[in-house]
Amino acid sequence: MLITHTIDELRQALAPYRRPAFVPTMGNLHEGHISLVRQAKPMGDVTVASIFVNRLQFLPHEDFDSYPRTWEADCAALQSAGCDVLFAPREADLYPLPQTFKVHPDPALADLLEGHFRPGFFTGVATVVMKLFACVLGQTGGVAVFGKKDYQQLMVIRQMVQQFALPITIVAGDTARAPDGLALSSRNGYLSLQERQEAVALSQALRHLSERWLQALQQSDLTAPPHALEAQAMDVLRARGWQPDYLTVRRRTDLQPATAHDGAGTLVALGAARLGSTRLIDNLEF
Repeated sequence: MLITHTIDELRQALAPYRRPAFVPTMGNLHEGHISLVRQAKPMGDVTVASIFVNRLQFLPHEDFDSYPRTWEADCAALQSAGCDVLFAPREADLYPLPQTFKVHPDPALADLLEGHFRPGFFTGVATVVMKLFACVLGQTGGVAVFGKKDYQQLMVIRQMVQQFALPITIVAGDTARAPDGLALSSRNGYLSLQERQEAVALSQALRHLSERWLQALQQSDLTAPPHALEAQAMDVLRARGWQPDYLTVRRRTDLQPATAHDGAGTLVALGAARLGSTRLIDNLEF
């Protein structure tokens, strides 16, 4: 695996290839990231991953400085997964000047759910992804693989690629989970042993919410938006010591609130909640 740090080094390394397959990450890799690399590998003639902790998507009180950096383990995992080129720019390489030009996603998508609780988050995400696309895929186009665990992020990036007519195919990778159902996340490493045992309650709450929603649909008992079902799901988590931001049922197409007219197979339950000092997110299509 070739490791590059500057944009020039990266472009020289990719010059012989016509269709890179790209997996952007912030490092501290787990099996979810590695599964995306494996998924990407047959989709291009060179497999590229990036590691960059993007300051622009962290709010002032969030964990940019303490975000785990596990460089040696990450490199070993990427190499074992068949990654050909790793792009690991320093901040000064990717942002040699203050990044005053930014990508502002459509507020109708980006200002709800995660965007409501983390203002400016998706501007930071879209800006760095656009820049990484320019570095990795700007000469040829190609494929980029993103995990469904960050569901709203995936939708923002898909819309950005579509509206800017970028020659990039966005592929979604299924959420990787531990045997008990917990979605794999770099932030799971912040959990204490007791918190780790409790953390599966978030995915269980989403599954229960989706089951109750489908049951109400089947019984034609969904005459209003599902605020009551969502409130009950959050109350269950609060009773277990969580601090939920949201548990909600939305349309997959635009993440707007679901209604009785939205049938099974078109919906997604999404949740974000804090357990101790760790904020976890998850989702379940149903």
